[in-house]
Amino acid sequence: MKENKTNSRRQFLKSTAALAIATASLSITGCTSTQTVSKTGKGPFIKKNATILFQGDSITDAGRQRKRGEIANDPQALGSGYAFNIASRLLAERPNDNLQFFNRGNSGWKVPQLAASWERNCIAIKPDVLSIMIGVNDYWHTVAFGRKFKGTVKTYERDYRALLQRTVKELPGIKLVICEPYALKCGKHINDSWFPVFDQYRAVSKKMAEEFGALFVPFQSIFEKAAKDKPLEYWARDGIHPSKPGAQLMAHEWLKVIGIG
Repeated sequence: MKENKTNSRRQFLKSTAALAIATASLSITGCTSTQTVSKTGKGPFIKKNATILFQGDSITDAGRQRKRGEIANDPQALGSGYAFNIASRLLAERPNDNLQFFNRGNSGWKVPQLAASWERNCIAIKPDVLSIMIGVNDYWHTVAFGRKFKGTVKTYERDYRALLQRTVKELPGIKLVICEPYALKCGKHINDSWFPVFDQYRAVSKKMAEEFGALFVPFQSIFEKAAKDKPLEYWARDGIHPSKPGAQLMAHEWLKVIGIG
């Protein structure tokens, strides 16, 4: 009897230890998920009365009128690029949903500039949906202005993560859309020397989407696929800034990713 009791006690201790390890593992997993954002939920990704903010560099900026930036849904404030096209379609299809669109993209900006203006250009707006496209300048400026800007893919990842961490902390429940920075080998700026280093920046943007539970818009592959029908210059003459059809292609893909065909 003593031996049986001893064996039973040993088995109990083993089971308890296994349960403790499993519980600890679940706790660790739970900790990593605290910074994520809900991708979906019941109903459409963009719900009624939602505020949608587009952020990024010149591709998002698209010539927007900054003096009119405080006015939601203003055509001049939205620029002439993909953000305008997205807003136009959704406002036309959902006229009674009180959707509010803002564009705060800025030509030439990198992640550090976004971070420096984030209180004014994001937090204060309190968006329900935030779309970010940033990264091409974080690489391009190391090539064009290497003496002044010493950024690396590691600093890009560090700064991008810090920006997103701040965002989900100060705006709990926000839905994120992270757009992949792209570079097309055409025009006078983009050539083989960009690769494979720039591909690492693209990979970071996808990694950020995975870490923060964001939707990811794969612009690079979309343009490369479109180039089978028309040359890259048709979609973005300088390899960076989209043409009118290029901007529409981007808008179509963005809408597709959030569940609108």
